[in-house]
Amino acid sequence: MERPHTVKKGDYLLIDYTGKLEDGTVFDTTLKEKALEAGIYSEEKDYRPFFFRVDARQVIKGIDEGVLGMREGEERTLKVSPGEAYGDHKDYLVQKIPLLRLELNEPPAAGEKIITPGGKEVKVLDSTETYATLDFNHELAGKTLILEIKLVSIVSRPESLD
Repeated sequence: MERPHTVKKGDYLLIDYTGKLEDGTVFDTTLKEKALEAGIYSEEKDYRPFFFRVDARQVIKGIDEGVLGMREGEERTLKVSPGEAYGDHKDYLVQKIPLLRLELNEPPAAGEKIITPGGKEVKVLDSTETYATLDFNHELAGKTLILEIKLVSIVSRPESLD
């Protein structure tokens, strides 16, 4: 039998996390001080614990499975493969599209992010006077993620444990 007060499927959680790439680059965090330290702080972001339901597909699979069995206050570092995160980078999602179809008058700069007429934010890899090469992959596709997670609280538990 599992210990009481550990994370189970269906629980609602509050977690603090810092997401890094394998080279140590921080790409996201719920902690203001970590964001400042990593140089990714944004005044628009609300730095507070992240709320989600376990096993409800609200987070990547690596987090859903990685928090199971955790206790409040516990910290874990998860190494999440692309298959448990944002999937592999797919070459077919890199596409050369006419600027006219993108409703652009000027070629976008390489590295820039643009919004397509369909409302999708994509990264520009290259552009000419007539075409833009766009990457429709998630920006973390193909990457192994290192996630430092702290379980702040289990917000609800099955009635049998209350």
